[in-house]
Amino acid sequence: MSNRPPFEQLRVAVRADRFWEPYITACCSDEALPFSVHLAVCVEPYLTYMLQGEKTVESRFSAVRCPPYQRVKEGDVILLKRAGGPVLGICRVRQTWFFALDPDSWKCIRRDFTQSLCARDPTFWRCRENASYATLMRIDNILSIAPVRWAKRDRRGWVVVKSVAKTSMFESA
Repeated sequence: MSNRPPFEQLRVAVRADRFWEPYITACCSDEALPFSVHLAVCVEPYLTYMLQGEKTVESRFSAVRCPPYQRVKEGDVILLKRAGGPVLGICRVRQTWFFALDPDSWKCIRRDFTQSLCARDPTFWRCRENASYATLMRIDNILSIAPVRWAKRDRRGWVVVKSVAKTSMFESA
């Protein structure tokens, strides 16, 4: 892995990709972006499922309203970071759903999204049963990339790295 800044590493990692090169080049500029960039910390086996294209909907469940709830939108970029490791992939948000969870929304999510979430193991649902909010994102243009070191030392599983509203980059010390 390089000592270059993270977005420069990303630009090198996607250099030959016709879809991603313009996106990441835009991220490296100082111009305002028409999309936000998010860093998603992912655990196995779900990271591998996404990188292989089997998992086509990413989800985040929380007890409180926090990103990505109401902060992610169609066209946004998600950097896929292995928990405790580097960024290993990138994808685009194609569609979003936001839920204030109640028995009906839980039924809807389980009925409509279990397969695309790769959530066949009952443990997936048990680990999320105390959540009050859910964000589901259909993803596309998933690309595995060479590892990119991304400084992050807190426990958040989701970080808005660059926002349409402000373009400052998140950097952990």
